[in-house]
Amino acid sequence: MATGKPRILQDGRDMIWTVLALLALCVFVLFASGNWTFGFKAGSGDDKVPAFDVSAALAADARSMPFPIRRPATPDGWKPNSGSTQTVGGQVSSNVGWVTKKGSYVQLTQTDAPEEELVATLGGYDAMGAGKREAGGHSWVVYDGENKNRFWIADLGDVRIGVRSKGSEADIEQIAKAV
Repeated sequence: MATGKPRILQDGRDMIWTVLALLALCVFVLFASGNWTFGFKAGSGDDKVPAFDVSAALAADARSMPFPIRRPATPDGWKPNSGSTQTVGGQVSSNVGWVTKKGSYVQLTQTDAPEEELVATLGGYDAMGAGKREAGGHSWVVYDGENKNRFWIADLGDVRIGVRSKGSEADIEQIAKAV
C-alpha cells in the first residue's frame, strides 16, 4: 500500500493549480450572479440604482414634520434612490434623492431650520454664495460648497428648500422649478 501523497500533489504546482481553479470558480460565480460589471453602460440606465419610493417617503415626512412638505414632479428618466431625515441646526429635515439620466445625484432637502444652518449642512461651513437664480417663481441663492457640491436654497416662508448636486446646474434647476 502506498502511504504518500498522490504524484500530482508532490511539488509547488499543486498549489498553483488549486488557486487557479478557485479563481476560475469565483469569476464564474460573479458573472452568473450579475454582481460584476465592467462599466460599459453609461448613465443610470443599468438598473443598479436601488429602488426607493419617494412619494411614500415624502408622505410619511409630511405626517410627522411641523412644516409643509412639497413633492416635486420628477423629470423623465430620473430614478429615485434614497431618502432620510436628519437634524439641521436643531430642526428636522426631509431628504430625498435621485440619479439623473447622466448618472449624477440630486438631493432635495426640506426643513424649517434657518438658512445659515442649511448652508452648513449642505455645503460645509466654508460654502460661499455664488449669486441668485429665479426658478419656479421663487428666488434661489446659489452656493458653492465643499467637494464641488453646488446647491441652491429658497426660503418659502414656512420652509427652506435646498437642492444639491455635483452634476449640472440644469439638474438642480429642474427640481427647483418643480418645487
